[in-house]
Amino acid sequence: MVNKSPDYVASFAKGLRVIAAFGAAHPRLSVAQAAARADLDRATARRCLLTLAAEGYAAHDGKFFTLTPRVLRLGMSALAALPLAQIVQPWLDQLSERVGQSASVAVRDECEIVYLARAAQRRVMSIGLMPGSRLPAHCTSLGRVLLAALPEAEARALIERSDLAPRTPLSLTDPEAIMARVVAARADGYAIIDQEVELGLRSIAVPLVDARGQTVAALNLGMAATQDRAETLAETYLPEMRRVTAGLARVI
Repeated sequence: MVNKSPDYVASFAKGLRVIAAFGAAHPRLSVAQAAARADLDRATARRCLLTLAAEGYAAHDGKFFTLTPRVLRLGMSALAALPLAQIVQPWLDQLSERVGQSASVAVRDECEIVYLARAAQRRVMSIGLMPGSRLPAHCTSLGRVLLAALPEAEARALIERSDLAPRTPLSLTDPEAIMARVVAARADGYAIIDQEVELGLRSIAVPLVDARGQTVAALNLGMAATQDRAETLAETYLPEMRRVTAGLARVI
């Protein structure tokens, strides 16, 4: 809970809540819908939406509002300002070139992962991934590694709060089964996903720790399921991945 000191700008906070009300499942919102999703009265939501439209961050067709690409500047500016993203990018580029697979670094935001940096060799997923892209934590190798860094009760609570609707026929949907994979990732020091996010995609992830040994992000490699069998991923890729994480641990 934020301490609402005399410096707290309530109107700014309400505007942020209105922006956050939009999402993949709600790309177009009326004033009433935005008010309900942001937990604001309609007059306040309307003022926020009209202000966003006036500043070019939203478009209005007379009834519905949609966010414009300009709103991406807010998130991309924040991501670009993160020192971690700047530090890891050249390491990802070199790792990706050495192993011939796409490499990514992500952090966790509640029940999702957010990509900070990426070096892509080829298009494996049907969706394009870039810094700022989000995926569920519970069904991604990056997410399971990051969940494994949490106390078990906290990780379990996040899994239970997640939308566990299957993304593929191979997706795990039972919270206990997912939690078992998280526990295994903690013990093994890595997580492997076999086509749970998208058919044809496998990935392996390891924690990215700082100089104090704290997990600050996760690093993964993603590859087509036709290239490597899931049971060989650790033997094939872990040595190079751990060489990178050991080097990064000295500088983050």
